[in-house]
Amino acid sequence: MNSKLQPYVERAVAGFKALASGDAIGKQTETLSHADVLRLYPEGIQGFHGRPGDVIPRYAGNRRYEWRIGETTDDTEQTLAVGRALLRVQPLSHTIVGEELLKCRKSLHPGVSMWDFHRLGDASGTAVEGDGCGAAMRVAPVGVLYSPERLDELVRAVYESSLPTHGGQFAICAAAAVAGAISGAMEGKPAAEVLNLAIQAARAAEAYRSASKGTAATPNIATLIQEIHADLSRHDTLLVNDLAQKYFPDKNETKVPLAINLALLTESAEQTILLAANVGGDADSVASIGGAIAGALRPDTVNDAWFQVVQTVNGDDLIEMAHGLAQLRSS
Repeated sequence: MNSKLQPYVERAVAGFKALASGDAIGKQTETLSHADVLRLYPEGIQGFHGRPGDVIPRYAGNRRYEWRIGETTDDTEQTLAVGRALLRVQPLSHTIVGEELLKCRKSLHPGVSMWDFHRLGDASGTAVEGDGCGAAMRVAPVGVLYSPERLDELVRAVYESSLPTHGGQFAICAAAAVAGAISGAMEGKPAAEVLNLAIQAARAAEAYRSASKGTAATPNIATLIQEIHADLSRHDTLLVNDLAQKYFPDKNETKVPLAINLALLTESAEQTILLAANVGGDADSVASIGGAIAGALRPDTVNDAWFQVVQTVNGDDLIEMAHGLAQLRSS
């Protein structure tokens, strides 16, 4: 492996390891209030709680699906879909992404954007609304592939990867912020520069869509990222109770900004994942998005024991995909 490629491979692999680990660890507390997290895990989430592959106790008997300890969710599954699309063709097209998303099977139920997309079954279809974090949770491969010097291409690829299910400006800009952060982290840039790249990408993405009626009165994602960073950076230590009280991730306005800021303020994939999992709410998405950024920024903070559990339970080809995308970036 040449000297130019090696650091990209290391950061891409670390980012994907942390993404999948955060997804699986966060699933243990997803949708729980912070009070319920404390009730079910009095000592707090410290990793995987129970034997890998066993059903997570709170999902036993669940009529939709019995999630297992160490199992990844649609966050990782859709990340793999976007990665496969990028490895097939660049520049990215929403139809190619759509073809890969139609192969996804996790979390398909009424009320989620992927349910409508699968029900229509048209890979070339595009969403005109949707401001959730579904586009942001799968966009990591775009940040791995495109360098900060190719920001216009990065934002265009983010737009195309979002369109099958998320057409709202807020969702597209949130995804651009995540991809921008990962792109900067892949270069090993200081956290402050990574933050600026996230904001720059989010603002650039605003040109692709007008704000929807539901978010027109909401500060844009770039502003929210800056405001939360300004607040949290005043503290020497990030406390779970404070995060849960001020920025509980049950709303679109807090999920991605919290994930990005946890990653950049801790500069630790492990700490980011544990903070997100212990807060609750959309814990799997916050932990996976934040984990991916922090893992790429600081590969030495990735918990390999956690990823071994994930690999054993899921067997995904994340590592091979990381190598392929890193090679494309360095070429």
